Amino acid sequence: MDGAPPLRPSSMSDPIGDGAPSPSRRAPVRPAMDSPRAAHAATSQGKEPVDPAAPKKYKGVVVLSIGLPGSGKSSWFKRNNITPLSSDLLRGLLFDDPNEQRFQDLVFSNLRSLLRARLVARRPMNYVDATNLSPHERQGWIKLAHDYGYEVHAVFFDVPLDVCLDRNQKRQRVVADDVMRRMGSKLQAPTFEEGFTKITNVRVKKKESEDAAPAAEVVDLSAAASEVSSEVPEEVGLATEAVE
Repeated sequence: MDGAPPLRPSSMSDPIGDGAPSPSRRAPVRPAMDSPRAAHAATSQGKEPVDPAAPKKYKGVVVLSIGLPGSGKSSWFKRNNITPLSSDLLRGLLFDDPNEQRFQDLVFSNLRSLLRARLVARRPMNYVDATNLSPHERQGWIKLAHDYGYEVHAVFFDVPLDVCLDRNQKRQRVVADDVMRRMGSKLQAPTFEEGFTKITNVRVKKKESEDAAPAAEVVDLSAAASEVSSEVPEEVGLATEAVE
């Protein structure tokens, strides 16, 4: 007995002998959710089986406009009979003057609150009319939409700076040229990596008469690459819709 090894407590015993946990303590093996057995079990419990390959379901869409002053954002919304959440509209409501450029933080904090209210109310389509020049400026809108289960689309007004400068001189609220140029240097095209699921490019297309005629180029992440306009086959998704 003196040479017998000391007994170990039961909590340290290893009946398997290979270091594996006791069968009574092993985690139950769960079948893969894509197996018939798992699908039947989920259905019998009143639950729909989860398909990991299924596309994410969104509650609705938030559409951000992106472009310089004078690029045609407001005209595009008017032409499509859309009333967006607009920083100019909010300035008119808050200060009785859509041209008031002070209190920018106050304007955009209230604009975000208005969008949040619409998302809480589960409004299916939501439009934000602002310059949204850089990914940094857009990220807050994208995060807000995703937090409430909405996907985000971009409408990018890809209009040359000189065209915007010319249009700017004809606007009621004229932005100084040096400010326009600084804004132009900040403007970055939207990308899908930012979190957009659809990007619409609105750009100026030159006609034979050298007049500027805007057209809309739609690049949809979910669209098939074969959806090509017959008018301009070398560019995917080019639409001939004219805008102001």
